[in-house]
Amino acid sequence: DFIKLKDLEVCCGSPTKNAGYVKVFEQLANKNFQVFKEHSVKKIITNCPACFHIFSHEYPKVVKEWDIEVEHATVTIWKAIKEGKLKVRKLKSTRVTYHDPCHLGRYSGIYDEPRNVLKALGYEIVEMEFSREGSFCCGGGGGVRANYPELTNAISLERMKQAKKTGVKILVTACPLCYACLKRVVEEKKIKMRIVELSKLFE
Repeated sequence: DFIKLKDLEVCCGSPTKNAGYVKVFEQLANKNFQVFKEHSVKKIITNCPACFHIFSHEYPKVVKEWDIEVEHATVTIWKAIKEGKLKVRKLKSTRVTYHDPCHLGRYSGIYDEPRNVLKALGYEIVEMEFSREGSFCCGGGGGVRANYPELTNAISLERMKQAKKTGVKILVTACPLCYACLKRVVEEKKIKMRIVELSKLFE
């Protein structure tokens, strides 16, 4: 059983914290915690790597009573598959490459679960030269996309050049922001590659 609190919760505070507004970040954290407690939330599952990192690593530093378990959706999905709770139908083997989001990989150490989900679905993963701990950023994090869109596009384009070298036609990522940045440059530059956010593979 689960609930959604989209009409009550506020931003996790990641953009605010990265911009240096520490007090505002603390206010957002405490406001969210109050909402979670009012609804007896014991666990949070989020599809956003930045939210995951903030909830699991930063909230405990500013919310003294923080006692909520936090899990990224890729971990949830992989555990369900591994334990037999989620039955998946293997697709016809397709070669894909996987882009590691900064907040999910380097910040939170989650590398294997997204790849395990892809393999469980029957995909063959062709790694880019820069992957896992050495992954190349999409260009959108840290407020860059909002403040320096041209720089974001340049970084995204470089990442897509790296993806093209794998010879695959599909790039999968587990971050909505990475998805948006890479998809935008693919459409603008008419690059022949499909960008997919991992959760969409289950639709």
